[in-house]
Amino acid sequence: MSSSSSSSGAQAAGLTDRVPNWLVPNLSGLHVAAVLIALLLIGLLLVPVAQVMIVAFQDPATGAATLQNFVDFFGTSLFRESFWNSFYVSAMSVVVATAIALPLAYITTRFHFSGSILIQSLGFIPLIMPPFVGAVAMQLIFGRNGTVNLLLRDWFGISIPFMEGLNGVILVQSIHYFPFILINLSASLRNIDRSMEEAAQNLGSHGMRLFRRIVFPLAMPGYIAGAALVFIKVFDDLGTPLLLNVNNMLAPQAFLRISSIGISDPMGYVISVILVVFSILSLWASFLFMRGKDYATVQKGGGGMAKRSLKPLEKTLAYGTVILILLVVLSPHLGLLLLSFGTIWSFAPLPDGYTLQNYITMWEGSKTFILNTVLYAGIAATLDVIIGTAIAYIVLRTGIFGRKALDYLATAALAVPGVVLGIGYLRTFHQIDVPFTGEPMASWWVIIALALMIRRLPYALRACTAALQQVSLALEEAAESLGATKRRTIQKVVIPLMTGGILAGFVTSFATAAVELSATIMLVSSNNDAPLAYGIYLFMQTPSGRGAGAALGIVAVIVVAIGTIASQIIIERDKKLKASGDAH
Repeated sequence: MSSSSSSSGAQAAGLTDRVPNWLVPNLSGLHVAAVLIALLLIGLLLVPVAQVMIVAFQDPATGAATLQNFVDFFGTSLFRESFWNSFYVSAMSVVVATAIALPLAYITTRFHFSGSILIQSLGFIPLIMPPFVGAVAMQLIFGRNGTVNLLLRDWFGISIPFMEGLNGVILVQSIHYFPFILINLSASLRNIDRSMEEAAQNLGSHGMRLFRRIVFPLAMPGYIAGAALVFIKVFDDLGTPLLLNVNNMLAPQAFLRISSIGISDPMGYVISVILVVFSILSLWASFLFMRGKDYATVQKGGGGMAKRSLKPLEKTLAYGTVILILLVVLSPHLGLLLLSFGTIWSFAPLPDGYTLQNYITMWEGSKTFILNTVLYAGIAATLDVIIGTAIAYIVLRTGIFGRKALDYLATAALAVPGVVLGIGYLRTFHQIDVPFTGEPMASWWVIIALALMIRRLPYALRACTAALQQVSLALEEAAESLGATKRRTIQKVVIPLMTGGILAGFVTSFATAAVELSATIMLVSSNNDAPLAYGIYLFMQTPSGRGAGAALGIVAVIVVAIGTIASQIIIERDKKLKASGDAH
């Protein structure tokens, strides 16, 4: 019996030896993790987007492949108008955002300017407020009967259509997204090689000629990166046009077609494909624009532009420009704050009175929204940092086949607009029932949390990757040389050293997921399952609910602000701890 068993074992071993390694791989825990993450991303990102693509090119009657849906789209005047409106609004938002960001970036980096750090910090504040939150407040300030136009008519007898139609969307989007240009452009200006500027000055180039021929071209990489982000964000945005009642744009049309006609309507899918294509094209175009151009500096860091002092007249003009810009860009926050405390604000420069009742009403009617948000954003952020940490380790510390593809797949969520992901989830999960309940999975609250997780995964991944890059490989090798297993090394060495980055990723993911509207508005099946962003949208639909909506908006802004500040504090603290550790 024993000899027979021994003979069988020998035969099995011989057979195993003859089987190629690729057919029966020796899978480690990290291999298994990589496969599971890949399957998760495929199921929650690629499959829903693929469903959207398939339906867009499918005949609704026969199921055959066709281009007729796109022919019908461009043959319909409303859709053609929506397409050009979206392109126009995005392009003009880049122009207006540039007009706002460029003076702030140049003045604070080019001159000895008191309060430049404060000005830069104030310029970043619009990022903590989602544009749809401040849209109604801006109507009350810049609308036809808003504060500014009431004063202009009273003083000068004129009125300016700041918020009329597409103008309103452009103004709101520009004010909220210009920090992307400001951040990137300021960084580029600070890294310009000073010697190149001095050489141009020695050759007689000064003033606007110097800026136009030398300074701005050298800062072009930062500007293009910021401008591309603004274009994509505006093109894909859903909440702002909806709250401003501007429906003749692509994202609102996609939402309205699916929500009113149903998930079988092909036009919603055609629009979704166009939104995805334009997101990818804008990034590709920015890459092509930069390719082949040399922006290199002679010395590392460049030294930045040579700063000079302002003359009295220049100082007056500079401070006037900065103050005017800051008043405009901070107006949504001020307007939202006034609206949250105001009693009646209509046909008047300011509210008639002030009260705390809006906050009481908000709390009484929003407990469910807030609790749901904590649950959904908490689940999303937790999954994001777990998956982000795993992907970062697989990419940076292993030689697993396809690890780069895993990184690209996780990051690809940035190119998928929220409304497209929402439509994809509806299409993918509407015929799948939740176990033991019989309810469609598309209307299950867990799907909302998973959508938020996919949407915010790139942010957590970048934070986790940056944290792991600061962990010395020698520490892991030392632990393993002392007998620690790979799992124990990760648990006891790697993860503790990554704590700061992981926590920063969690906070960023949580804060941004808490105010996500584009995806959640497609997936909310009832108010009982709705998160905070959807609650704000509901409140803002009626004049009587705007006060409570503004109060809830203030809560959303505070959540994002705390998250942003906490994330930066954690990152800086982690850097200082690592620096002090390296010094010792």
